[in-house]
Amino acid sequence: MEQRMKIKNFTDLFVWNEGHQFVLSLYRLTKSFPSDEQFSLTNQMRRAAVSITSNIAEGFGRRSYAEKRQFYNIASGSITEIQSQLYLARDLGYCPTDTWDQLNSKSEFVYKLLNALIASLPSSR
Repeated sequence: MEQRMKIKNFTDLFVWNEGHQFVLSLYRLTKSFPSDEQFSLTNQMRRAAVSITSNIAEGFGRRSYAEKRQFYNIASGSITEIQSQLYLARDLGYCPTDTWDQLNSKSEFVYKLLNALIASLPSSR
């Protein structure tokens, strides 16, 4: 018989853990960006990346399903923002194609996990 772990904290959420690994990868990538991007693309990508796991954590802490859904949807929007910025980083030559492939794939995975979490919430009717 499979024993399921009780989720007590946002760090127990698989989507948060996958998102956290994605954020760490984004930070490592942006370290190599040109210094003149420090206050533009680097900063914007890092802020959007941190927003993913921050909003998952905040949603976890909310009591109502409507509030949870709202924060999880914000996290989903941050993922798509990062996806757009990854294209820009690749096209500007800041992100090698193999790294872009890995990060884009990971972002799609986290996006799907987040959408599954959102879909699992009872409707607010």
